[in-house]
Parts: sequence; C-alpha cells; structure tokens
Amino acid sequence: MSATPHLREAGEESPPERTGTGRRSRSGFRALVLRLHFYAGLLIAPFLVIAALTGMLYAAAVPAERIIYSDHLRVPVGEQVLSVDEQVAAAREEYPDGTISGVRPGAEPGDTTRVLLTLPDLGPSHRLGVFVDPYTADVIGALEVYGSSGALPARWWIDEMHRGLHLGDFGRLYSELAASWLVVVAAGGVVLWVGRRREANRLRRTLVPERGLRGRRATLTWHGVIGLWISVGLMALAATGLTWSQYAGANVTDLRASLSWQTPTVATTPDGGTAPGDHGDHADHGDHGDHGDHGGHGGHGVEAGGDAPDIGPELARQAAEGMGLRAPVEIVYPAEPGAAYVVKEIKQNWPIRHDAVAVDSASAVVTDTVRFDDWPLAAKLARVGVDGHMGLLFGLPNQLALIALTGALVAVVVMGYRMWWQRRPTREPRGWGRPPARGAWRRVPLAVLLPGAALTVLIGWFVPLLGISLLAFLAVDALLGLRARRRRAAGPPAAAE
Repeated sequence: MSATPHLREAGEESPPERTGTGRRSRSGFRALVLRLHFYAGLLIAPFLVIAALTGMLYAAAVPAERIIYSDHLRVPVGEQVLSVDEQVAAAREEYPDGTISGVRPGAEPGDTTRVLLTLPDLGPSHRLGVFVDPYTADVIGALEVYGSSGALPARWWIDEMHRGLHLGDFGRLYSELAASWLVVVAAGGVVLWVGRRREANRLRRTLVPERGLRGRRATLTWHGVIGLWISVGLMALAATGLTWSQYAGANVTDLRASLSWQTPTVATTPDGGTAPGDHGDHADHGDHGDHGDHGGHGGHGVEAGGDAPDIGPELARQAAEGMGLRAPVEIVYPAEPGAAYVVKEIKQNWPIRHDAVAVDSASAVVTDTVRFDDWPLAAKLARVGVDGHMGLLFGLPNQLALIALTGALVAVVVMGYRMWWQRRPTREPRGWGRPPARGAWRRVPLAVLLPGAALTVLIGWFVPLLGISLLAFLAVDALLGLRARRRRAAGPPAAAE
C-alpha cells in the first residue's frame, strides 16, 4: 500500500483547499473535527507551549523552595516549643508595622513558625511572612508570601509568569485562552486518533507507536500515541486552570453558588455570619491556591488592644486541637472586634485535611465547626483538582508527573508543527502545509450538527474567550474561502502577448 492512501485512511490527509460537498455522513463530522483540530493546534499552540514551560517551572519550584529558603524554613530542633503567643510577640517587636492576619506554627520538628502580616504596600494575596524560631522566639527573617499555600518569592514569581506573564489582567488572557482551547484540542485529537479506519492491530497501533515508519507517518504515530496518553491529564489541567481565569472562572463561581457547591466556611460573628473580609480559604474562584486574587487568608485581622478580651492564638490553637485538628494549621485572626479566631487545617498533600473551627476570642469556646467530610462533593473535587494542578497533592510524585505531562505537551506541539511542515508542497519554493478541506460541516448529519452547534454556543457563552476566538476563526475562515472562490471564478491569468 502506498503512503498516500494509508494516510487518507487515518483521516490525516486531504486535498488542497476545496469546498467539501456531498451527502451527509459520519466522515463529514470527522473532517470537521480534523479541520478544527488543525487550526486550533496551529494558532493556539504557542500559548500552550508558554503555559506548559512555565507550569513545568512551577512544579519544579515547589520542592526547590524548601532548598532555596531553607535558612528561613528550618532551624535546629530544640528542647521545648514556646507558646504561639510568645513567638507572635517576638515577630511584632521586630516588625511593628502592619496588621497580623494569621499564624502558621511549624508542622514538623525544626520547622519555623510563620507570622503573617498584612501591609498596605503589598499586592493582593501578598503578605509579609515573619519566620520565628519556635524554640527560642528568635526572628530568622522575613519574606513576602503569596496565596493560600504560602508561596515564597521564587515560586510566586514563576506563578505570576505562568498565570499572566507579569502583564497584569491583560496577561491573564493568554492563560485563559490556552486553557479554554486545550480541552478542545485534546478531545479532538483523541476522536481523530481513536477513530481511524485501521482494522489490523488497531488497538496496538492506537496505544503504541508503530515502528519502521518514516517521514510524516512516523511523526504522526508518535504525535497521536503521546497525545492520547496525556489527554486526560491535559483536560484535567485545563478544567482546574479555568477556575482561576477572569471570565470563565467568574462563571464557574456563579454556577457553584447557584448549585450550593461552594466551599463551606465557619461562622465567625455572634449572629452566625462571617465578618467582612473573612472569606475562609475558597471564597472566590481565585481562592483555590497561589493563582488566586485573594489568597484565602481571611481578611486583615484585628489584634487585641485596650480592654477588649482576647485569648490569643495559643489558646485558639489548643481549642482546635481539642476538636481533633492537627498540624499543619493556620490560626486566622478575628476580622473585626468580637469576631472569632478561625483555626483551619492546611494539609494539601494526600491525605488532605481541611477541617476548620471558629474559636470565641473572649472565652476560647469553639462556636462552629466545618469538617472536610461534610463539604459538598463538587467542593471536594475542586480542592483535590486544584492541589493536583499545583503539584501539592501527592508531593514529589505529583510534581514529577506534572513535569512529564507538560514536557509531553511541548513534544506533541512540536510534532504537530513538524507534520504541518512535512505536508507542504515540495515542488513549490515557498509552499506551506496544506490545511484540511473547507466545508466539511455541510456533510455532517443534521442529527449531529444541530445539537453540536447548540452545545458550542452554550460552551462559548460559559467560556467566553473560547467563544470569541472561535467566532474570529470562523470569520477569517469565511473570508479566506470567499477569496479562494473568487480566484477560482476568475480563472488563470491571461498569458502576456
């Protein structure tokens, strides 16, 4: 069998630009998916590569952080741990400015305590972390920290690069565009690769690259197999990444609120509500982790002063321990006078723990409790998915898996461009790769086309950047088709006399 028929059976080869006409069949749907996969991959791939490379750096930064900042994070193990109150007092004496919003006592022997200060000159979700030796109350130093996972400068710098290229809200459009299209590209690739017309050794050829191939066919088999194996991971990354995005993320938040899928928080005020600014750990779509807008640190905090009774963070921690909470925890200061302390577990690696209690700031009585077991299923899945996206869920294996996944995505993109180049007309000095034939939608069965169009409109509304960019693509494609038809109608240019 020659190479050309073989590739056409695989659904990867088509004639030069030609309006697809003919009877409606399943092959029309396949041709439509092929054209969408081709153009989406061609145009969105640069954004995917940037997101993949910066995501790879972020995954590597999680374990590297423990090494880079070891002089702030670790101290020699002493004989006795001092009270949290004494450690906070030492931090306050060294850094009198700002408002204490929370404290994270060391989770393991030798870990420093992190006293978190809110300062007006720091950006959203950023706080000053003062590191205190829990055995001597000596202040080791201070670093700017970010987000609910407490990312230190090197990691949050990479995070901002991954999230928005350090270009503010405008830069965030790139990552939302990449995440929006990644699901479409990955799902389309799976449909094309699994649905090939090959009978002999079909399962093996789908799961394992074929040997002995050359040229574009060799590139295709590796592109398809690797893309298939990583497709589920890519879709999971895209789905969780969209929860941090500006526009789709806002829609996710509204959907969760309408379905009561929000993460529950403890009541911190006497009337059973939450104090202004005391949003807990997941108040908004940005509060799932380092990429968030608010970081989930529970407001600015109110320190004890004057005649106001205040038990202090040590008694709040002890009250939480009495309710079964275990380190690592964050003790969040009251967001307003009379509000309660919030003590919450912040163990993001498996098995995760996110129980939380409210402790009355005057009596040390636990006034409210929220257990992770009682969270809505959607909130649990969001928490697990986000922690996995950040490389925190399973520790080093999670980080290595993310590095492998993002590296494989870059390889698949490179192979996609290589196939486009290998497809170019070799007899033309400046020939480019041929796109799949235009007009495939006319051959899609109506029973598939109409519901598919309705679903596309719905998804485009829910994920706005996907919908807007798809409309732009269709408009450009229609203009190119119009130009091609006019050129064909004009015929070849007349020969010069």
